[in-house]
Amino acid sequence: MVANSNNAPIGVYDSGLGGLTVWREIRRALPGESLVYLGDGANCPYGSRPREEVQTLADAAVAHLVELGCKMVVVACNTATAAAIDFLREKYAGLPIVGMEPAVKPACLATRSGVVGVLATERSLDGDLFRRTASKYGRGIEVLTVPGTGFAELVEGDREDTPEAEAAVRAAVEPMLARGADQIVLGCTHYPFLMPVLERVVAGRGVEIVDPSPAVASRVAQLLDDCGLHASADHAPRFTFHTFADEEYRRRLEKKARESC
Repeated sequence: MVANSNNAPIGVYDSGLGGLTVWREIRRALPGESLVYLGDGANCPYGSRPREEVQTLADAAVAHLVELGCKMVVVACNTATAAAIDFLREKYAGLPIVGMEPAVKPACLATRSGVVGVLATERSLDGDLFRRTASKYGRGIEVLTVPGTGFAELVEGDREDTPEAEAAVRAAVEPMLARGADQIVLGCTHYPFLMPVLERVVAGRGVEIVDPSPAVASRVAQLLDDCGLHASADHAPRFTFHTFADEEYRRRLEKKARESC
């Protein structure tokens, strides 16, 4: 096992601020666990980068979290999961690694209209994991895929609740609604920060917005059980924030985390 102690932290990694939506759910579900958050920042967004480049970036991030003594790593980035999860699990064998599963399965099971919309990055939509999941659970379902163009940049720029954000969300979502989508899957961890705008756009349409973050937190809890890695009852949890960008960005991560709790 890579970590020395059950009281070692869980590492949570994303290209930037987006993975804080997963960090938030893990903290709520497992309040006794220490968490280390690594938001790359220097290379965000990942969404349109080549697979090989994303894999290299993800490798560097996980290596850093291992150096920081993390007992488990959550790749809280759909693009990095799509590009690198198999590689990471092979390279860091023995370290439990949780990725972002496309939430297509619950959406396909819950749809009443038979039409499911998926908002994600170009790289995630092009990934084998998404294709396998959509093929397996989307039989008889129309799965509409739309890149969330500019969504991550809006979140990174703290512009989630602006007319610009509403225009971007409407441009992506309204064509899905016009085709009858009653489930819209958020396939990037940045996107839940746009939830207030998304809810305004779909208001009164009988549409459910599917955020996979709570399911990821449940998977982390299950793995802690399976591996016997829960922190001790008397452990005082710590929450730290790291980045490959500058100190200003690290402070932004910490501030966004406090605001999202």
